[in-house]
Formats: sequence, structure tokens, C-alpha cells
Amino acid sequence: MTQTVELPLWLFVLIVLFAAVTFASHFLFPSVRWFFRRRLERAVARLNRRLERPIQPFKLARRHDMIQSLIYDPQVGQAVRDHAEAEGIPEAVAFEKARGYAREIVPSFSAFTYFSFAIRLARFLSNAFYNVRLDYQNEAAIKGIDPNATVVFVMNHRSNMDYVLITYLAAQRSALSYAVGEWARVWPLSRLIRAMGAYFIRRKSGSDLYRQVLACYVRHATEAGVTQAIFPEGGLSLNGKLGRPKLGLLKYIIDGSDPEKRDVVFVPVALNYDRVLEDTILTAAANRAERRFRARIGVIMGWVLKQIWRRVTGRYKRFGYAAVRYGEPLSLRTFQRSTDEELTIPLARELMSRIGQAVPVLPIPFVSWQINTNGPMSRANLEQALVERNPTCDASEVTALIDEGLTQLTDRRILVEQGDAFAVGPERPDLLRYYAASVDHLLRPHDTGDAASAESDAAIAGS
Repeated sequence: MTQTVELPLWLFVLIVLFAAVTFASHFLFPSVRWFFRRRLERAVARLNRRLERPIQPFKLARRHDMIQSLIYDPQVGQAVRDHAEAEGIPEAVAFEKARGYAREIVPSFSAFTYFSFAIRLARFLSNAFYNVRLDYQNEAAIKGIDPNATVVFVMNHRSNMDYVLITYLAAQRSALSYAVGEWARVWPLSRLIRAMGAYFIRRKSGSDLYRQVLACYVRHATEAGVTQAIFPEGGLSLNGKLGRPKLGLLKYIIDGSDPEKRDVVFVPVALNYDRVLEDTILTAAANRAERRFRARIGVIMGWVLKQIWRRVTGRYKRFGYAAVRYGEPLSLRTFQRSTDEELTIPLARELMSRIGQAVPVLPIPFVSWQINTNGPMSRANLEQALVERNPTCDASEVTALIDEGLTQLTDRRILVEQGDAFAVGPERPDLLRYYAASVDHLLRPHDTGDAASAESDAAIAGS
């Protein structure tokens, strides 16, 4: 036992390395993880004291644990058996496919990433591009939502800036859990989006097994009270109008809720911009009647470098207003008691109606609609039209708003001057129609639109 054993140096180094790894994995790493976990829990507790809706423990659970909980749920178990029988494959193979779907869907939320990095970046980008405005139809109703309810922000989808803008403006309320499409499943963007608590969805999956796994995740999040954000249109508006809602996620939320135990409150959120960053791409896709966005990475990087150069040389100007307006919240419990129908379709119709009524009327959409509808108009005619819509605006504000709209539209050659009037330019009439369409349902004369039009007047420039 006391004899000397000779070893080659490389073998001795290898043994020491294995010993060090074993020590670290069994003693050091668990202690370090526990230390940082305790610090994280204390930091989240402090953060929750200042949030209107605290972060739910479900969002803070380890991703591995969430995946295990999901794949061993009875709903997924039944879907695995049904898939194995339908495809004629072993259940073990179907189970591994369900596990793959769960890994694809489940986020890995990081409070540090969300509140220390993402919100600061969102604030910087929002204010760098736009004059940001936030407005409410009924602020008291928003603040009076049951603290134990699951809140779901339901938004129209105008731009990919929507994610950035809402993350920034909802920072004092809670951490939002977005449903994000396939476009974001690219490294390293996917890692950042998962860390922000977003979950990926396949919008056109034909697999019933996938849909059951997704529905199960949404049910778990809804039951746990996680604050969520969804775009019921499913994609960006190509023509500027509100699109028809997709019912999938909304149905999963309804099916996964028990309003008698925990109410679900839907908060309509309407967004509008003086300039949508992707407007040229979107209108080109609308003209082709297809949802394929041909935006090459070189074009995008060139645009970014151009904006940076303008800022360096002092010629940079923001793109007008970006406005967010919270509509009247809707309790699922109350809505369920008011109808005997299957809930999904009437609920989707009501939510889209409330979003439409809350859309902010901004200078460029307002000027675009007036000229697209009435033909060439002078500056004085446009100012008079704005005063008729919103008599509370003072003269200087009216002049500034109309100047804002006319300057940007003429700079981009969407409008051209004809004497003392402004008319549609020959180069980009589709862009004028695009911006006009975003407020057409509020500004066009019709018998039942007075209330909606009156609501929209106060939203000009997010007043």
C-alpha cells in the first residue's frame, strides 16, 4: 500500500482534471447555483414590489422543469398515444417528438435580461425612432383589474417595432410573455427572445400533436396567471387595415382557463405610427398578393448604417409619433355569462372591435386619409378638417400636427405640391392608401361611427 507508483505525466494531469470536475459538479457548482439563486430570488422580490402585476413563479421556473411538466401532462400524453396510433409508430418515438416540440415552445425567462437589458434597449430604440405617446380609454378600469386575474394584452400588428414599443411602455406593469412566430427562430436572436419570456409558435403547423403541446403550454401559463401578449391578426398588416383574427391562441386561452377560479381579463391595445419602418416592404407584398417579405440583410444593414450616419452628421430626424392606446378591458368571466354561444368567435369579434375603436389617429394617417378621400387639399383645408374633428386643439397645435404630416409625406414624395394644395404623388400612391387605411374605419362618415370617431379625436398625437 505504501509502494511508489509511477505514472506518465499526461495520465496524472488527466486524473487531476477528472477529480477537479467531480469536485466542482458535486460540491462547488451546487453551492454556487444556490448562492446565485438566492440572490436572484431576493432581486425578483424587490422587483415585484414595484410592478403592478408581479412576476409569477411559473415564469421563474427552470426551463427543464417546465418541459418535464409539459410532456408528462395528461393532455400531451393522450395526444402522444393518438399520434402514435395514427402514424403507426411506437409511443416512445411519438413521445420524443412531443419533447422536441416542448423544447421548441418553452421559453427560458431571465428577469435580469428582461428588466436590465431588454427594457433599456426597448426604451432607447423607441425614443430614437419616434416621439412616443401612451393613452387610455379608461385608465381607472385598467388599474382596477383584479390582481389575481390573468391579463392578456390583445394588440393589432403594425410593425415589428410593436414588440419593442409594448415592452418599453408596459415595463411598469409586468413582464410580458409574447407568442412569437417562426421569423425569430434564428440564432442569436432566438436566445434573447427566449430569455425575455417569449414562446415560439408555428403558425401553419399541420400536426395535431404540436397543437396539443402548444395548447397545453398556453393552459399552464394561463392557469398560473402569467401576463401574456398576443397579436390575433397573426401577422403584419399588409394594407394598413385591421386584419381578420386568427382564433388558435385565443381558443387555447379560453380552453385553458377556469374563470370561476381565476378570471382572464383581455386588454385591447391599439398601436399606430406616423411611419411604419417596413411600410415599403409590406405594401410591395400586398401588391404581389403574397406574404413573402423580400428584405435582404444587406438592404437592412444599409438602412441602419444610413440612419447612424445621419445621426453622426446631425441630419437625423425621428419618424414622427408612435402611439399606444389601451382600450376598454374585457373580463372573460363577465363575457361568458352574457352569451350562450361558443365563446371564441364572438370574443374575437368583440376584441377586434375594441382595438379598432382605440386606434390612435396620428398626423400622417390623418393627412393621408383626408387627401386620399377628398383629393388635393391646401394646408388651410387640412387644418380646418382637424379642428372639426378635434375642437379642443389650439391653433398652434393644429398647425404643428399638420406640418408634421405634410413635411414627412412630401419628403418621401408620397405627396407633391400643386400650387397651394397637396396632392397624391405619382411615385408612391400605395403608401398614401396604406396610412389612410389605418384610420379609415374611424374617420369615414357612417351612421354608427360617431362614438368611435369621438374616441379617436382625443387620440390625435396621443394627447
